Amino acid sequence: MTTQSPPVPAKRPRDIRLDVFRGLCLVIIFVAHIWNNAWAAWIPARFGFSDATEIFVFCSGMASAIAFGGSYRVHGFLIGTARVAFRCWQVYWSHIGVLLVSAALMISVDAWLGTGRSYIDGLGLAPLLDASAPQAIVGLLTLRWVPHYFDILPMYLVVLCMLPIVMALSRFGKAHIAAFVALTWLCASFGLLALPAEPWTSREWFFDPFAWQLVFFTGFAFMSGWLPAPPVDKRAVKAAIAIVLLSIPFAWAPLNDSFTFLQDARAALAPLTDKTRFGVLRFVHFLALAYLAFVTAGEAGRNLRGPVAELLRQLGQQSLAIFMSGLVLSFVASTVLNLLGRNIWSVPLVNLGGIALLIGIARATAFFKSAPWSKPAHTKAASKETNVPSNSAIAAHSPAATAS
Repeated sequence: MTTQSPPVPAKRPRDIRLDVFRGLCLVIIFVAHIWNNAWAAWIPARFGFSDATEIFVFCSGMASAIAFGGSYRVHGFLIGTARVAFRCWQVYWSHIGVLLVSAALMISVDAWLGTGRSYIDGLGLAPLLDASAPQAIVGLLTLRWVPHYFDILPMYLVVLCMLPIVMALSRFGKAHIAAFVALTWLCASFGLLALPAEPWTSREWFFDPFAWQLVFFTGFAFMSGWLPAPPVDKRAVKAAIAIVLLSIPFAWAPLNDSFTFLQDARAALAPLTDKTRFGVLRFVHFLALAYLAFVTAGEAGRNLRGPVAELLRQLGQQSLAIFMSGLVLSFVASTVLNLLGRNIWSVPLVNLGGIALLIGIARATAFFKSAPWSKPAHTKAASKETNVPSNSAIAAHSPAATAS
C-alpha cells in the first residue's frame, strides 16, 4: 500500500505593486542621501508629512506577511519564528557590514584627498577613530551606538523581532493584535520606550522602532488579510487628495518660509508630525498617499507596466541588497559631486549613474540568488556529450565483442 505525501502549498506569486513601489522608495532613499543634492528638493518628503521611510517600512511589512506569514501557517510557530530569527541575523550583519564599509570608504577618501577627517566626521563615524572607539565598537555590535544615516536597518531589525509576538497574538483574534500595536505606538509616542543611540550622550534612536512598528504591521495586516483592501471610491479618492494637498503648505519650504503663520502652524503641529515618534499626521498623510497609489496602480497592478516599472520592479525584488548598495553609493556620489562641483550636468549625471549602478546590482543579485550552478547545464559541450556512445555501446562494437 502506497501513501501519498501531503500536497505542497503553491508558492504565492509576487505582487508587482509591492516590488514597483519598493523599488521607487529605494531610488528616493538613494537620492535623499546624497549630500546637497538638488534632486532631493523633489522627493515626497518636501511636499508632505510622510516620506520614503514610510514606504520602505510599509512595504517591508507587506513583504514579511508573504515571506514569514506563510511559514507560520504552513510550518507552525517554531519554524516560522526560526525563519524570522534568520532574517534578523541577516539584517543585523547587513547593518554592521554597511557601516564598516562606509567608514573604510570615507577614511580612504579623506586620505586620498588630504581632507583630514572631513568625510568620516561628516558621516558621524568619528567615534571609531578617537578616544570613544572602545565604546563605539561595543556599541555598534550591541546596537547601543546607531549613527545617523545608519538608523533604518536597526529600526527594521527591532520591528522584525516583534513579529513572533504579533503572530502569537493572532491566535486570540485580530483585536488583540490591534490593541498590542496601538498601545505600543502610544507608549512610544510619549517617549516611554526610547532606545539609546550613543553610550556617551543622551541621544536616542532617530527612528523609534516601537513607534514605527505601527506602519509596518499595517502593511503586514493588509497583506495577511487581517485588514480588507480598501474599496475604490470617488469620495475616498477626493478625501485622500485633499489630505495630500492640505499638507503641502506646511512642508514645502519655498511656501512655508514665505508666511509666518504657516511657520507657526508647522511648529504647533510638530508633535503630530514628529519623525522619531512617528506622529499621527505622518500616518494619516501616508495612508492617503498609499490609497492614491493603490487606486492608480489598478487591480493587481495592471497599470504598472512599461520599462520604467520593470526597472523599479527589479530593484524592489532585491530590497536589502539595493538599500545597502544605495547607501554606500550615495556617499560615493556625494564625494564625486564635491569634486566635480554641482552644476546642470554633473547632478543629473551622478544621480542617473548611481541609479544605473543600482539596477546592475539588482540584476547581479538576482543572478546569484538563482544559483545557476545548481541547474542542469544546457551548453554545446553538454549537447555533444549526448551524442557520444556509452561505454556499453563501445564494448559491444569492440573487436573482442565482434570476435565472440
